[in-house]
Amino acid sequence: MKYPQVLQNLIDKLANFPSVGPKTAERYAFHLLQQSPEKSQDLAQAINDLAKKIIVCQSCLAIAESNPCSICRDQNRRQDILCVVENLQDLIAIESTKQYPGRYFILGGLINTITEIQPRDLNVNKLIKKINKEKIKEIILALNFTLEGETTALYLNKLLKGHLKVTRLAKGLPAGSNLEYADELTLSSALQHRNEIK
Repeated sequence: MKYPQVLQNLIDKLANFPSVGPKTAERYAFHLLQQSPEKSQDLAQAINDLAKKIIVCQSCLAIAESNPCSICRDQNRRQDILCVVENLQDLIAIESTKQYPGRYFILGGLINTITEIQPRDLNVNKLIKKINKEKIKEIILALNFTLEGETTALYLNKLLKGHLKVTRLAKGLPAGSNLEYADELTLSSALQHRNEIK
């Protein structure tokens, strides 16, 4: 016997999520099936709101509810420092330390020769335009301490060195780790003791 088509369709859609295989998708689908219509409707509305209410800030490229986002609009933040991060999760992780007074820029990924992600696939050109347009004195490369993060940091340092100060988070963060999983104290310390890339 096969599942009803509408249920199978939901399982197939859930199986497309990262780290969700067919069995996990099946469990999620049956969990949703047991929820009240109100709870199911709330979930459907939250998913629907993603497409309708989330936009991209044209200044930092973060996902936000306004353009420019609240960080880019904040006149109390330093305009001469730019923290370059891979994604929104890393931005949130750094922002949660309450130690960084400047603005951000989302790179949209990291250079990866295995999956053939090249600098042209990232927001590097937009970063260069932003630096040229605004009076930025320091770039903080807040990228993961993985092979991809190091490769991207070296590439950006080579590209930007000589035009402005380029720093990197201190290596109190474990090698091979992702910023979004670092605790606030470690991340705060790495931010405060950042090093200029030679």
